[in-house]
Amino acid sequence: MAPNFITIESINGSVKNRVKQDLKFKTGNFVWRIKFTAPLNPSTVNNRNLYVTSLNQTPLQTSISYDSIDNYIEIQPLAPYAKNESYLLHVTTNVKSKQGQSLPNDITIQFKV
Repeated sequence: MAPNFITIESINGSVKNRVKQDLKFKTGNFVWRIKFTAPLNPSTVNNRNLYVTSLNQTPLQTSISYDSIDNYIEIQPLAPYAKNESYLLHVTTNVKSKQGQSLPNDITIQFKV
């Protein structure tokens, strides 16, 4: 079965972040897709700079990939998210563009499956 996707779009130069949600978290098998407006430094795309935790900050194991053509990152859990549990998606300012620019703030999004 193909994974479901949720896209986060950040407006460049602004603190506004828009989350485009195409599903209602009915499944524990979905992928976060985070689109950037500029090419990223691939060495900053890692599980220290982008990660998912439980509400008590326990990290979940994820697979992170970067599409350098379309400038998006995908974060996929290695095991399904648990039903009725809340999680936090973290995107830190340590994710940098090839020119060394970073997001103006860390992004943390709470979601529940």
